Amino acid sequence: MLGNGVVGILSESTNKWERRAPLTPSHCARLLHEGRANTGVSRIIVQPSPKRIHHDALYEDVGCQLSDDLSQCGLILGIKQPKLDMILPDRAYSFFSHTHKAQKENMPLLDKILAERASLFDYELIVGDHGKRLLAFGKFAGRAGMIDFLHGLGKRYLSLGYSTPFLSLGASYMYTSLVAAKAAVIAVGEEIATLGLPPGICPLVFVFTGSGNVSQGAQEIFRLLPHAFVDPGRLSELAGQGDHAQHVSSSKRVFQVYGCVVTCKDMVEPKDPTTKFDKADYYTHPEHYNPIFHERIAPFASVIVNCMYWEKRFPRLLSTKQLQELMTKGSRLVGISDITCDIGGSLEFVNQSTSIDKPFFRYDPLTSSYHYDMEGSGIICLAVDILPTEFAKELGFHERYFRIAFTFEESLHSPQGPSYVLIRIYPPYAEFYFKVSLSGHLFDQFLINEALDIIEAAGGSFHLVRCEVGQSSLDMSYSELEVSADDSTVLDQIIDSLTSISNPSENSKIFNKETDKLSLIIGKVSEAEKGDELRSRAVVLILGAGRVCRPAVAFLASNENTSSHTFLETTFGSDTEELKDVQVMVASLYLKDAEETIDGIPNASAVQLDVMDSRSLHKYISEADVVISLLPPSCHIVIAEACIKLKKNLVTASYVTDSLSKLSEEAKSAGITILGEMGLDPGIDHMMAMKMINQARVRGGRIQSFWSYCGGLPSPMAANNPLAYKFSWNPAGALRAGSNPATYKSLGEIVQIDGFCEIMGSLKKIGLFDENAHPLLARPNRPTFDTFLVELLKINNKASASLEDDKEIAKKLVETGICKETTTAERTEKTIMFLGLNRHVEIPASCRSGFDVTCLCMEERLTYSKLEQDMVLLHHEVEVDFPDGRPTERHQATLLEFGRTKNNENASAMALTVGIPAAIGALLLLENKIMSKGVLRPLEPEVYVPALDILEAFGFKILEKVD
Repeated sequence: MLGNGVVGILSESTNKWERRAPLTPSHCARLLHEGRANTGVSRIIVQPSPKRIHHDALYEDVGCQLSDDLSQCGLILGIKQPKLDMILPDRAYSFFSHTHKAQKENMPLLDKILAERASLFDYELIVGDHGKRLLAFGKFAGRAGMIDFLHGLGKRYLSLGYSTPFLSLGASYMYTSLVAAKAAVIAVGEEIATLGLPPGICPLVFVFTGSGNVSQGAQEIFRLLPHAFVDPGRLSELAGQGDHAQHVSSSKRVFQVYGCVVTCKDMVEPKDPTTKFDKADYYTHPEHYNPIFHERIAPFASVIVNCMYWEKRFPRLLSTKQLQELMTKGSRLVGISDITCDIGGSLEFVNQSTSIDKPFFRYDPLTSSYHYDMEGSGIICLAVDILPTEFAKELGFHERYFRIAFTFEESLHSPQGPSYVLIRIYPPYAEFYFKVSLSGHLFDQFLINEALDIIEAAGGSFHLVRCEVGQSSLDMSYSELEVSADDSTVLDQIIDSLTSISNPSENSKIFNKETDKLSLIIGKVSEAEKGDELRSRAVVLILGAGRVCRPAVAFLASNENTSSHTFLETTFGSDTEELKDVQVMVASLYLKDAEETIDGIPNASAVQLDVMDSRSLHKYISEADVVISLLPPSCHIVIAEACIKLKKNLVTASYVTDSLSKLSEEAKSAGITILGEMGLDPGIDHMMAMKMINQARVRGGRIQSFWSYCGGLPSPMAANNPLAYKFSWNPAGALRAGSNPATYKSLGEIVQIDGFCEIMGSLKKIGLFDENAHPLLARPNRPTFDTFLVELLKINNKASASLEDDKEIAKKLVETGICKETTTAERTEKTIMFLGLNRHVEIPASCRSGFDVTCLCMEERLTYSKLEQDMVLLHHEVEVDFPDGRPTERHQATLLEFGRTKNNENASAMALTVGIPAAIGALLLLENKIMSKGVLRPLEPEVYVPALDILEAFGFKILEKVD
């Protein structure tokens, strides 16, 4: 049966909340449609499941068969371990078996696999080039655990008499995606930033224990709230400030929350006061240290988010007695999110796990009693042990793991005996590694579990090189491991911890412990070759340092823990190999502009570049992986030709012109992608439209009409001038775009619009948008603004003396036919006066045309103050009818985005909505998520689907409805 090309997908039976699927319908479609010659897959049989996140009909739609009988399948895929009767003879299985560390409760499953001569591909042992697991869901546990706790925190505070924004947040499983859940948290954060929190619960301090994936996932959610992080040593100071603030004003609200990350150095101190904390010593001799968390951290915590690994040999984070003493002294602690769900572990009072539908219990330390409601005294505790299942869609795997599995099938199938296969797709990689040999009663005494847990908890990786299992209770077992890490200190910690569990003798390399029958041999620690580094730094070159550039730089210039990687992982889940880091180069004709753009942003550099200098342009493009051009469209051809020659991908936010389209075949031949129209308009508007249109077509609908509106405007409070407009981007570019005519089709007829509204149209007729050099502005003696206006309007000299205080301008506008109505003429006059075009002030020598003069005045008068916000409004309406007689539908999608202020820095809505899509395009190309080559626009699902998801994760709210 192995290698027969028939794949089965199990219906999950572990628990009711396991809704994940190893292959999504889209993955199945690609496997089947690419053909068996390319994928090894000829058929896919799916066991029906009414609770699976993807409906059965979706699998049928792409060509899968639905059947409970998987006996025809050579490879059977699942998420969690199946029931024992599902293990068929001579098949290959792939799922989380929880057997590679000899977990006691799953030994019957391993026995069944061996008895049936089956092969097992265990997800936990699939690693990437970097030597780390590809399928690890610690971050998802952290994300779900944090969201779920905030959901419960709102209820708990309400029972204590406080109404908070947390009350509106749902549990993780209530949202259609992680993106949607994050959007809900962002909404809570906006309410906190606007309305504040009750002073009686402030300062609201979240303490995160540990710094691994679980903690990072929890902090990722926390950072969506308005927040500040505090060093552990300053917690008491923060608490003092909070008390003082309450004394000053009992009604003063607080507009942020506080976070504090603590590691082992904040939890213990040496018993010997003359010595300092040493992490390696602590891992080796924890008995030399006293716990201090209950004295120096816990008294100032409102919430403890427990994300750390713990072993019995270490002091507990909080013992039951310590917690009781803490609450007796009037602790501010409201609750604990024990994401680790370590029963009887670092938090002694956690004696039970909870379920997703009932995630909390309440513990009253004063009576040592447990309750299951939010009322009454004590603290609430979340202790769910299956948190990642709440994000079932995000945790769908990718078929490439299983394509690799097919290559193993024939070689693994052997008639000589059963096979239990531990997969490692790639060789282990890390900068440092050592070999370790373990012998003793490793499995029946579960000693190997403790050893492997130590390696993983410290941040190391291991590869099982050899394993010999004893055949009876009297026989010893033997294992050889390769242990690796990117940091030599991590390996030191692992060695210290391993030697401690084997109770080593002094200065000995070979240790024996008779009671546990464990022997440990540690080989030499070696450093890998520097040239073996498998992931290099990615470089993005951004050409142009205008107003939209900075958000793009901030989004991309990151390390693996920051925004762009987080959003990418949110969108693609485990099917993403994060970049080690991204370096951004910003190039501008004027170095000062580039330097100001990158100021304060890590991993960003500024260079001076004239794109017309071919040699310099080629030099900087050759150093990049992806180029973003934020320069005027007239520059794109030169840049595109250089990118084709140097085989570098290119992204622009401008319309794809005919001349750029003609380079498509050359780009394909060079194997590159030139992705245009990745801005707001064009950009987000196209992506939203294609999503709406394609969704309608999939349902058999026909598009009858499409209306689209898009504009960058002042927020209502900032629309305080005659034009009700201000510039958040280059005025010259805005004026040129606004002057362009428009042509569209309405009810079968072609409609043409000349461009501009009445007032701006009037200014154009006057000649204020004429880009040709004006003779008056070419004279050595500079004219004044009012003299220039008189020349354009042909007003006599006598009337010109009173331009500042009468209606002469409006009168002339009507007389010359520039304005047909008096009201329009008066509004135009007010605009001219507001812009200062009637001033008796010399026009600067830089102005050579009416267009230059107007741009100068508009840039001076139509700018935002530091306290004003702009906004972007994008609205689509699509009318859809159906040939089968279903009622006509009107689909609407709206994006409303306001400028943002973060860390005392303003970012306009225009800069965000143009710069971020361009950065997302570059990110997708860096991660090989866009495979099409040539000149592209974001009209295909491979571009607009992930791009819209990332935009939503970033915080852009696209509201959709159907009437």
